Amino acid sequence: MKYNAETRHYFETTARAGHLSGAKVYRGAAGDREQGSWVQFDLKFASGNLADARFLAFGCPHTIAAAAWVAEQAVGKPVARRLPDSVQAISLKFAVPLEKLGRLLIVEDAWLAAIDAGLKVEQ
Repeated sequence: MKYNAETRHYFETTARAGHLSGAKVYRGAAGDREQGSWVQFDLKFASGNLADARFLAFGCPHTIAAAAWVAEQAVGKPVARRLPDSVQAISLKFAVPLEKLGRLLIVEDAWLAAIDAGLKVEQ
């Protein structure tokens, strides 16, 4: 499969890959490795903003690139129960084939699970 430049960039650099540690790290995960796609986000909030975000992902380059992009784009912005952009916009940005759109929903579900974990404590 041929990947566009955005997918290759975020897949090859994955600057926000890994775990966060310390107090008040909020974690959310979705998917299943056995099914071929799993994503986890670790988030830290500060004064109503997303202070830091890290991710782990198991899946195709589209899944990993999308998770990396979400973690990068959200840092510094107000905490909100949504992705930094719509699933449709992310699918266009990374040229995700129709048969892989469900993997972006796994990215979204993991993100929302982490946001929800934090909002339960912070509000």
